[in-house]
Amino acid sequence: MEFIFENFANLTWKHFVMYAIGIVLIALAIKKEYEPSLLLPMGFGAILVNLPLSGVINQIMPGIGEVHGPIQWLFETGIDAAEIMPLLLFIGIGAMIDFSPLLSRPVYFLFGAAATFGIFATITLAVLLGFDMNDAAAIGIIGAADGPTTILVSQILKSNYLGPIMVAAYSYMALVPIIQPATIRLLTTKKERMIRMPPEEDREIPKALKIIFPIAVTMIVGIISPAAVALIGFLMFGNLIRECTVLDSLSQAAQNNLANLITLLLGITVAFTMQAENFVKVDTLLVMLLGLFAFIFDTAGGVLFAKFLNLFLKRKINPMIGATGISAFPMSARVVQRMALKEDPENFLLMHAVSANVSGQVSSVAASGILLSLILSYLG
Repeated sequence: MEFIFENFANLTWKHFVMYAIGIVLIALAIKKEYEPSLLLPMGFGAILVNLPLSGVINQIMPGIGEVHGPIQWLFETGIDAAEIMPLLLFIGIGAMIDFSPLLSRPVYFLFGAAATFGIFATITLAVLLGFDMNDAAAIGIIGAADGPTTILVSQILKSNYLGPIMVAAYSYMALVPIIQPATIRLLTTKKERMIRMPPEEDREIPKALKIIFPIAVTMIVGIISPAAVALIGFLMFGNLIRECTVLDSLSQAAQNNLANLITLLLGITVAFTMQAENFVKVDTLLVMLLGLFAFIFDTAGGVLFAKFLNLFLKRKINPMIGATGISAFPMSARVVQRMALKEDPENFLLMHAVSANVSGQVSSVAASGILLSLILSYLG
């Protein structure tokens, strides 16, 4: 009977730390409903890959020999080899996005650009703290508030911290309703938060413009930053499927079947990077703190930019709108709308917030592509 219990000898305190992390992620997914489609498979996967001799990762098992684990195969095939899982997910995300609010109010592109401040501020801080440029850039991308983009950039740059980066990216995305209000209140006065922005009359966006937009964005970003072609191309391809109106069944499949399946597989596959020996160390905590710094300063960048514009505008912008320039769509827009109603029950900012929030989708991908171009050219 001793052989039944002999695997307990392979357990270390680090394994129990990972079990605790896995349980916390599952609890956040179920009890708090924070990004459940990702945090639940990530949490369960973290437990799976940290069960000694479990067979879900490649290892030598006594009496059996070499075992090829399914989770490691999924990681090596779907993420490590060609980054195909994040890219396929981008098709689904693109099919979900309606760029009409942004096309009606193109000025909100500026807020998407301003809200990338946290990315570059975090990269600078990470380098000062001793991380090499690849790892610093991958950590900074947490501020993009876009999980698939974070995975893709971290993998292309071969970061040593993919596991902590992914946990930070998705955890903080789930915590947007907590992080953003605290940051906004710190940087604004009650009077600023009560600024009313009457809903603008929505213009009917011509179908031709909706079709031209994803093609034009892909070409412009691709020419300026070739490293971003895959990122922006798959996102805009999904949007083109949506807007062409002749592929409705494929659009629905991309939004639902494809996005759900890839999200499910992506969560449990990323858990491969959460093995105890590589995850439980001081650097992991530092990466998590830097990720929080990136999220806070992305929000701050958008808010402060809106306050700066107000110095020159007669019709003031509610600075909370600037916070929605991150890529966490539509969560960030909803957070700002709730805050606005709390300050003034008759202040409806949702359409303005959605416009800026949609710009964050494009800006985060474009910023990531530009960053990749810069880093890859820097590394020669």
